[in-house]
Amino acid sequence: MLKISFIFTKKGKMKFISHLDLMRLLTRAMRRADLPLKMTEGFSPHPKLSLARALKLGLESENEEASIVLNGFITLEDFKEKLQRQLPEGIEIKDVKRNFN
Repeated sequence: MLKISFIFTKKGKMKFISHLDLMRLLTRAMRRADLPLKMTEGFSPHPKLSLARALKLGLESENEEASIVLNGFITLEDFKEKLQRQLPEGIEIKDVKRNFN
């Protein structure tokens, strides 16, 4: 199990996307990137993804924080590259680090 924290931007047209839609967008991008996601248990499993805070609709940000739990190992460079290829214009992964918490 590997916990990864990452910093991303939310600019341009993406500033009009809501918090829940952003969560869905990131989840779908991670699935398309074929990342080894750790899923929650229960009736409706979903990836263990969390955003540090909800940004108000219409505001841009250079430093949004998120973390994801993965089932397998992947290098930080591969994680960033694979995920960035699946994200729309306006959302850019700036920094990725391993979270030891």
